[in-house]
Amino acid sequence: MNEHTFRFELDRERLRRALRREGRYLLRSNMQAASPETVWETYLLLTRIEQAFKDLKGELSIRPIWHQLEKRIEAHIFVSFLAYCLHTTLRNLARGRAAGLTSEAILKKLSTIQMIDIHLPTTDGRHIVMSRYTQPEQYVSLLLAQLGLSLPEQPPPKVYASGKTSL
Repeated sequence: MNEHTFRFELDRERLRRALRREGRYLLRSNMQAASPETVWETYLLLTRIEQAFKDLKGELSIRPIWHQLEKRIEAHIFVSFLAYCLHTTLRNLARGRAAGLTSEAILKKLSTIQMIDIHLPTTDGRHIVMSRYTQPEQYVSLLLAQLGLSLPEQPPPKVYASGKTSL
């Protein structure tokens, strides 16, 4: 078979049927008492929940940790939930203002901003502690502006009595 002997026919009716179905979604359910709208909304909720777990396990790398105390379990769940909220918020911000950037990419760019505590002893035995963050690189400043975010003002210095520098 070559280009001169190859032949084909287009089944136009079958193509029309396929094109009419294009973009449609078939959802089967055993929820007989629910309306089709309720079934669809429940399905969309399920997909969002599955995506949340996928995000927690994937991009956020939240893995099981075998805690022994209930308060540690609750703390782990709380921190995981906060990480997910931040992840989702950044994804939603990026969708409207920085299309093409994922929340993971945004966090990687923002991770260049560092927070440090500078401890300065005084002559009378006290300590001055200044918490400072580094000034962001120009591309990070542009990203913050594009997302409508800004860094807070640098916090004022704190003075601690001798030997009490813990915050």
